Amino acid sequence: MPLPDTMFCAEQIHIPPELPDILKQYTKAAIRTQPHDIIQWSAAYFSALCAGETLPVKERLELPVATQKNDTGLTPGLLKILFKQLGYKGTVTRTELEQKWTDLCLPREQLRHLLMLGGFQESVEWRKFFALGCSALGGTITSALKHACEILTSDPEGGAARIPYETFQSIYTYLAHLDGEISEAEIASFLSNIKEDVDRQNGMVQPRNFMGTKPADIKETE
Repeated sequence: MPLPDTMFCAEQIHIPPELPDILKQYTKAAIRTQPHDIIQWSAAYFSALCAGETLPVKERLELPVATQKNDTGLTPGLLKILFKQLGYKGTVTRTELEQKWTDLCLPREQLRHLLMLGGFQESVEWRKFFALGCSALGGTITSALKHACEILTSDPEGGAARIPYETFQSIYTYLAHLDGEISEAEIASFLSNIKEDVDRQNGMVQPRNFMGTKPADIKETE
């Protein structure tokens, strides 16, 4: 004999008071981030929320990848998420990086390419990997440096996008050496050209200091 249908009324159903806000924030995050795999991303989102970790969420909605100059899947917004999740560690394990990359639904082939380009094995120096990510976004050293400033800056959106000179120098020098065709004299000349601006800006660099100087460009990462 079939059981009778269960009858519920509003008084019988307990809704956790936190649930509406959790769902609201989750929905806003999903719309802002636009993950390619909503199930994979959602699992990562709630795992990070439960653990009190940095959420895999973009700060703002970006243009669809198809309208950007690169078709790699990596975007400035996604690279900034990785920076917020891993940048403070200095060095991360390959396994940890692979997991965060997968959580953002990014193509594994691109990650393998960047790891191979940087010669990374089980240990990954974050700043070098970040530099390679910036280069993948734009293809030239000038655009890579601009992306680095915009991602790393503490200035508000639309501001000067300043970063410490030491950070800028480290990223530029690494990419220039990786290129293999930029001489030490050219590296020194480029850094010298912006040093006067740096001194006036209390040791900070911003894109307008180098965008017009046309430094030797790193070739597009293939």
